[in-house]
Amino acid sequence: MQVGNKKWIYLVILALIWGSSFILIKKSLIGLTPLQLGALRILISGLFIFVFGIKTIKNITKIQWKWLVISGFLGTFFPAFLFAYAETEIDSAVASILNSLVPLNTILLGFAVFKIASTRRQIMGVIIGFVGTALLILKGADLNPEQNYLYSGFVVISTVMYAANVNIIKRHLQDVKAITIAVGNFASIVVPAFIVLLFSDFFSKETFEGPDFILSIVYVIILSAFGTALAKVLFNKLVQMATPVFASSVTYLMPVVAVVWGLLDGEGFSALQGLATLIILAGIYLANKRN
Repeated sequence: MQVGNKKWIYLVILALIWGSSFILIKKSLIGLTPLQLGALRILISGLFIFVFGIKTIKNITKIQWKWLVISGFLGTFFPAFLFAYAETEIDSAVASILNSLVPLNTILLGFAVFKIASTRRQIMGVIIGFVGTALLILKGADLNPEQNYLYSGFVVISTVMYAANVNIIKRHLQDVKAITIAVGNFASIVVPAFIVLLFSDFFSKETFEGPDFILSIVYVIILSAFGTALAKVLFNKLVQMATPVFASSVTYLMPVVAVVWGLLDGEGFSALQGLATLIILAGIYLANKRN
């Protein structure tokens, strides 16, 4: 199969997996705290990754380890906790839409940090995208006055980290196999994640006897196996076969999947929020459009 066709298949599969991750995070939080969820997600995902790829760790060079550690913390560790905290206050559908800022931040970081030139059209797309973001947050706060929309900032911070990770993989880990990148990432973060879990009261009697504990664990396992472990490998592969901006454009499709899940779960979504979503996607499209 030609690379051009294969990258679109990867993009759609990732959109379906990651678009479903937001509702899984929401359901997992019913019986777990954000710290417990984030740590478990990393540990379980790491287990799946190590089972299938631990043998590749011997191929990692010393210089590659530096970038793999940075990639692991920016692309997986911190976002796992930030998204968990964000969804204690904002709807899963809104979190997924805000996650659409990744391509825009990829362009901004590419210009500011990695010295990748940006066109006037890309800059205009970034501005339009952030206008849509502001509108989405403001209207979401009006629609759900009981929710604290300052927590949406956790999602925005995560998108900056994701964008940095995309540029790092493309610039410094282009010749490393996708599974090897994932193994290196998780080898770097499983110990810190376990330390967080130890201090999160996860092993207390109250946690294990919680009425929703077992169901939340099931959701975390599904989230970890597919939304983190499998998706991590697929995304690393996509970044290598396409451009960083194309790979991060998976966020075009993710909100569609996530909004459907949110509506099925009874989340509110107004027409103005829909308009804000279209504005964000229009900004992403403009920023990614070829000459």
